[in-house]
Amino acid sequence: MLGFINTLKRFFKEVGAVTNFTYKFFSQSFRRPIEWKETLHQCYTIGIQSLFLVTATGFIMGAVLSLQLRPTMLRFGAISYMPDMISVAFIREIGPVLTALICAGKIGSGIGAELGSMKVTEQIDAMEVSGTNPFKFLVVSRVWACIIMLPLLVIAADIVGLLGSYLIESSKGQISFTLYFNRVFGVLVLGDLIPATIKSFFFGLVIGIIGCYKGYYSDKGTVGVGKAANMAVVITSLLLFVVDFIAVLVADIFYVI
Repeated sequence: MLGFINTLKRFFKEVGAVTNFTYKFFSQSFRRPIEWKETLHQCYTIGIQSLFLVTATGFIMGAVLSLQLRPTMLRFGAISYMPDMISVAFIREIGPVLTALICAGKIGSGIGAELGSMKVTEQIDAMEVSGTNPFKFLVVSRVWACIIMLPLLVIAADIVGLLGSYLIESSKGQISFTLYFNRVFGVLVLGDLIPATIKSFFFGLVIGIIGCYKGYYSDKGTVGVGKAANMAVVITSLLLFVVDFIAVLVADIFYVI
């Protein structure tokens, strides 16, 4: 019982610390000077250098989804609805969540390890002594880069994933490119696109905040750096599903209204 209470105390303490860290991020974001150059550099590092991994995974996932669903749709005589179903499933859920999980593993762990290494080698302390605001330079720039680039990566994954699905459908069912994408875009409405885009921004916020928090306050030593990178991925992945669940609930309320 005592162990459970201590675990609960640590949990709420961690939640409070992350909340305070998030508040500090927003309060520092719009104060001068704004680190435009570092933010653009992080956009390149976080976005462009993750593009191949995200698109390759999206392509494979789109192809696999078509291969898995096609026999079932044939059994029910609904094979003509394959483009409709793939597009709604990929745009609403698979594209954003899959991309966010990939970025949690690549970007979240990278940020946690990078800032953790800087913490261990006292580079963050050196920046404070030299008059530089390390929080704005290291944290704010990286979190905003995640917020900006993740929706773009999701769009790229969606497009390539639908292309992967089309290649399977064209080889199995002899459907033309024009007909396939007419069906894809014909079934989509703003209610599919807007919630998926909005939650992508929140996914980026979660990845950036947790990665930076774990790295910025990592324990001393190489063990602390490894733990920071590992926990950044674990906590971020869990929170992504929580955010996705909340986003789906909110979107469902608007659909009902």
